[in-house]
Amino acid sequence: MQKKLNIAILSVLILSVIIVGIFNLNQKSVFKVEKNLPIYAVETKEKKVSLTFDVNYAEEDNLFRILDILDKYNIKGTFFVMGGWVNKSEENLDKLKLIHERGHEIGNHSYIHPMFTRISSERMVSEIKKTEDIIYRSIGVKTNLFRCPSGDYNNLVINVVNRLGYYCIQWDVDSVDWKNEGAEIEYNRVIKNIKPGSIILYHNDGKYTPGNLQKLIKNLKKEGYSFAPLGELIYKDHYIIDYNGRQQKTN
Repeated sequence: MQKKLNIAILSVLILSVIIVGIFNLNQKSVFKVEKNLPIYAVETKEKKVSLTFDVNYAEEDNLFRILDILDKYNIKGTFFVMGGWVNKSEENLDKLKLIHERGHEIGNHSYIHPMFTRISSERMVSEIKKTEDIIYRSIGVKTNLFRCPSGDYNNLVINVVNRLGYYCIQWDVDSVDWKNEGAEIEYNRVIKNIKPGSIILYHNDGKYTPGNLQKLIKNLKKEGYSFAPLGELIYKDHYIIDYNGRQQKTN
């Protein structure tokens, strides 16, 4: 009887050790899984933000109005352009040149806007480099900023973008202006989420974007905010990106 009891106790102990081992192994696996992130925002004490614009094939293109508003308040933004958009027409090429001539920063937004998590790394490289060549050939600028089409990324995408020498840029404040849901809805969505170091996303085809942009600039200036292109907002070295995608200086 005692022998059977000892065997039972030993079996329970062995089973417990196995269960604990499996649990610890799973925990280690979970905590060792690291997700590479783009830059969603910047950790800073300064009340400074960046206005960014994704330029697409728009039926209603408000680019000229947006540029005029930025000029009016002497603000420089960052425009992410597609190589395919530039190549589509002489008019679009002239628009790219105008953005550059007015002193705004240019970013790479791929060639034809595919979902990057659904294409090969070779295709990603091609999309980025084709647009890089077009931008350089058109305005003589070598950009180091890239935004994934539709904000679509995974670890492989981030690794490819970084390997090509680009800072991968996301956003923490999205106007969702392309939906044209209404001026007040879109304005409130933006203003309530802004904080120092925010990266704000607009598009060139938002129906309410020009009016909301002017309203936003005026109100943020009253609150003591300033505006800077991404190249002046993000840290170029000695930084980490936390689990929220917020870039932080390390020294």
